[in-house]
Amino acid sequence: MTLDLSPGLSTALAAVRAKRLVDVLRELVTVPTITGSAAESEGQRAMAARLDGMGLDTDYWEIDLEDTLRVADFPGLEAPRTQAFGVVGTWHGADDGPTLVLNGHLDVVPLGDPLAWTLDPWAGVARDGRVFGRGACDMKGGLACTLVALEVLRAAGVTLRGSVALHSVVGEEDGGLGTFATLRRGHTGDAAIICEPTNLAIIPACAGALTFRLTVPGLSAHASVRGEGVDAVEKYLLVHQALRALEARRNVTTHPLMSHTSLPYPLSVGIVRAGDWASSVPDLLVAEGRIGVALGEDPRDARAALEGCLAELDDPWLSEHPITVEWYGGQFAPGELALDAPLLELVRTAHADLYGSSPSIHGATYGSDLRLMSAAGIPTLHYGPGDIRLAHRPDESVPVQDLLDVTRTLALLIARFCGDR
Repeated sequence: MTLDLSPGLSTALAAVRAKRLVDVLRELVTVPTITGSAAESEGQRAMAARLDGMGLDTDYWEIDLEDTLRVADFPGLEAPRTQAFGVVGTWHGADDGPTLVLNGHLDVVPLGDPLAWTLDPWAGVARDGRVFGRGACDMKGGLACTLVALEVLRAAGVTLRGSVALHSVVGEEDGGLGTFATLRRGHTGDAAIICEPTNLAIIPACAGALTFRLTVPGLSAHASVRGEGVDAVEKYLLVHQALRALEARRNVTTHPLMSHTSLPYPLSVGIVRAGDWASSVPDLLVAEGRIGVALGEDPRDARAALEGCLAELDDPWLSEHPITVEWYGGQFAPGELALDAPLLELVRTAHADLYGSSPSIHGATYGSDLRLMSAAGIPTLHYGPGDIRLAHRPDESVPVQDLLDVTRTLALLIARFCGDR
């Protein structure tokens, strides 16, 4: 297909090369920006310097954690941190045109078992058409695409009527601190793209996810007279069965955007701790997990569903010694963009014009910063490189071809949305 492009935009698209993208992504991966770590802040300092070096109007500030955490609708966090920084680089247009936000999180999850990795997780190894490393997929690959898209457009001398703002944020993995603070600082826009890994699909809706902690009581006794005690682990087994049944009920009917998956709103327990001595009946069990929030569902209703499920357990001991439920950490509400939103059609058309077919459109089962942008009145969707199934795993990776395709789509989209003069 032959596109009617300005000379500058044609030059920019031709400048999107694999080596350029790989080099940028490798540079991002080599900083181990684990959520809440000092390296998270180091990565933001480097990002601010990069955006400033591109000639963007760069706002780099230390987030007032004490003030931010006191805000009534703060979305929660799980990783302890003593500092956090926000970074926004803005390419101001020549006229008073619309502003497109490119939002991406720089923080990554921990490695897990380092022995499960076959490659250095912080080296950004490029091999077999992929770039490997923690965060390569989620979502430094997407950040590399946004950076290179802006670089090639500016280098080609493209002039925009509207503006583009790149929001580099932290704390997405544990609640959304960075985007929340960036919006509070006044950095908004008329539409936003978050380049999370979508396999080049368009994702206009994300389910929510609420983190919980359950404390299941028992009664301690010497292991030699186990029957004299109440085993908190055995009581938790009743809880786990009830949670599985609740999950099944909550997934009987789903939103059309979630029809591609059999389990759009998972309920999962990821941590279980019990007992303090091998020869004692455990008198306490603590379980931590997350419950999915359906599209259109108020998070309060999801909390009530879980709490009600536990209150209805048919067990004499638990009736007299109720399970304690705490809601902590990341509290992700669902978020959704209307299917007739102009932004969705703009992204779909840009992709189709470049590659000859329309991308698939569906929802995501995970929580993301999309819901914060949407709640602020900014039409937002996900479109990015890589497969979410490879995120948070050993040998995480992203295909180089995905990086190329997304970067070219972004460059074309920026020119169309902001007005290529």
